[in-house]
Amino acid sequence: MAREPQRGGGGNDRNRRDNRNAPAVDGPDSDIVEKLVHINRVAATVKGGRRFSFAALMVVGDGKGRVGFGHGKAREVPEAIRKATEEAKKTMIRVPLRENRTLHHDGNGRWGAGKIMMRAAPPGTGVIAGGPMRAVLETLGVQDVVGKSTGSSNPYNMIRATFEALKVQSSPRQVAAKRGKKVADLMGRRNDGASAPEAVEG
Repeated sequence: MAREPQRGGGGNDRNRRDNRNAPAVDGPDSDIVEKLVHINRVAATVKGGRRFSFAALMVVGDGKGRVGFGHGKAREVPEAIRKATEEAKKTMIRVPLRENRTLHHDGNGRWGAGKIMMRAAPPGTGVIAGGPMRAVLETLGVQDVVGKSTGSSNPYNMIRATFEALKVQSSPRQVAAKRGKKVADLMGRRNDGASAPEAVEG
């Protein structure tokens, strides 16, 4: 007696399932760069003793002017990293870059005891910054910048201070639109250096 063919096409379903689980090549997150800045083991004292978990601090960016950071906590390291990465992708901000390589003007940031300063730099300078600040600037796509931390070395405070400095960055086009002037009027008074004091005002 001949066996009836299976309904539903098991082989086709298996191939469809494999294709569904495959990562998308052209998806919105295909060019996102992820960097683990800090991971810390934390303990909570409960009735039965101490319960350990892990806290992760992640920075993500597309290298084209968008960057974000996130914090995640879980019982296992991979899960903490996943939570931090998801939060970082949801809180990404856009920062205008000069010539797609450096900042438009100098900036200072402060969060708690964390204080940082950043300066725009000419081509070939590279990213002169260390620790969490370097991770943020590299994922942002900055190629030439000079940064320095003058406050707390706590990675959470340094990251937030760096983002405070990046949030106030403005391009000549944005400043010109705010003042009701043309970009050429602002750029005419600007020296050929790396800094643009006119962009800070207003």
